[in-house]
Amino acid sequence: MTVRTRFAPSPTGVLHLGSVRTALFCWLYAKHCGGEYVLRIEDTDLERSTPENVDAILDGMAWLGIESDEKPVFQTKRFDRYSDVVDEWLNDGKAYQCFCTKEELDELRAGQMERGEKTRYDGRCRDRTAPREGVSPVVRFKNPLDGNIEVQDQVRGIVVFSNTELDDLIIMRSDGTPTYNFTVIIDDVDMGITHVIRGDDHLNNTPKQMNMLSALGATPPVYAHLPMILGPDGAKLSKRHGAVDIRDYREQGFLPEAMLNYLVRLGWSHGDQEVFSIGEMIQYFDIADVNQSASSFNPEKLAWLNQQHIINSPAGKLGDALRPYLELAGANIEEGPDPADVADVFRERAETLSEMAKSALYCYVDFDEIDATAAKRNLRPVVLEPLEAARNALMGLEVWDKQSIDETIHRVAESFEIKLGKLGQPIRVAVTGGSVSPPIDATVWLVGKERVIKRLDHALGFVRMRAESS
Repeated sequence: MTVRTRFAPSPTGVLHLGSVRTALFCWLYAKHCGGEYVLRIEDTDLERSTPENVDAILDGMAWLGIESDEKPVFQTKRFDRYSDVVDEWLNDGKAYQCFCTKEELDELRAGQMERGEKTRYDGRCRDRTAPREGVSPVVRFKNPLDGNIEVQDQVRGIVVFSNTELDDLIIMRSDGTPTYNFTVIIDDVDMGITHVIRGDDHLNNTPKQMNMLSALGATPPVYAHLPMILGPDGAKLSKRHGAVDIRDYREQGFLPEAMLNYLVRLGWSHGDQEVFSIGEMIQYFDIADVNQSASSFNPEKLAWLNQQHIINSPAGKLGDALRPYLELAGANIEEGPDPADVADVFRERAETLSEMAKSALYCYVDFDEIDATAAKRNLRPVVLEPLEAARNALMGLEVWDKQSIDETIHRVAESFEIKLGKLGQPIRVAVTGGSVSPPIDATVWLVGKERVIKRLDHALGFVRMRAESS
């Protein structure tokens, strides 16, 4: 048997963390088993589904690299298929038309609540044959009246439901549009889905779907219901916790590999390992290893993992990823260092690519003023002669590389019998406008000879003014 999984989002909203984790688990399990993963857009909610949300889903999946092995299926393109099954079930007595009005159903529900009963349809139209004038009927599935349904869930174990607790669910609305639980089972059968991996909020739908699969004469897929993701405060994950459009994390400068690494650890583990490559996730992941308990979203852990992936990424790949963030920050890439070189130097100093781009902006854009505190502390009259000597020595370099720059600064510091930091820090402040940067040789190398000399001249002017005023 070829394992086939599916991710089936509804385009009534954008793609958030919980949905992405479900997609990831579906994709990983299929790849782990040498199987196939497919994407299905469940857009039967015509009022709330939008093209913009479809684009958000496809764009988010493409960024993460969770690619469908087949062209995505849209449920709105399959309405004829659903109608055919409804007609077949009506003819075979597996479904029936229900002519109950909204008022009658509200009255039924109110009475059940008043008596402390479970609210459910009582099947009053189950054996009705005559139509009701002025009422457009819905179509309901004839659920079995007795017996149990046993769900052998790969995460939760065996879960048993009684048919007496289930009602005859609507499979076709009065306007002719099919409902979720019905379209799902038709699609899963037609698409050859072997494993349904989804959130545990769908667990109560499973017995209804299994009964309808039986009516189709189909074997149910293997089910795995994933526990929910909670916020850091233990409440259901919401926008205030970070349950936003997954593309927001792209804008913030998170790497897709880091996002997947973080999400795979929400409910699954492989020993004590925290950092995984995509290949390792595929190799180790098994749906049977998913924990039954809910997981908590931890933004600090996500940021840490992102930094680990930044540190471990090849410089060229990281530079390509950094480029758009540099441009967004205002850098002209053509007038500065290669982004790959910037990424390589700054990789251990940033948790996100956006943060890295802002930190490295001085490599591309001149600043108007030096930080006042840093200037007061480091650009003092005592450093005038060594700083000027360093400027002239750097100006005379024929080879502009980190080794030559490092040797030059060391040599000047030794000639004035001062510690390297007494010279390196004033150079850093002059070249970057602040007191924090990567190692001084790498910083000077990245900024470039022309900009370095220009900025040292500006700093020397500042030092001379302080000397004269004192």
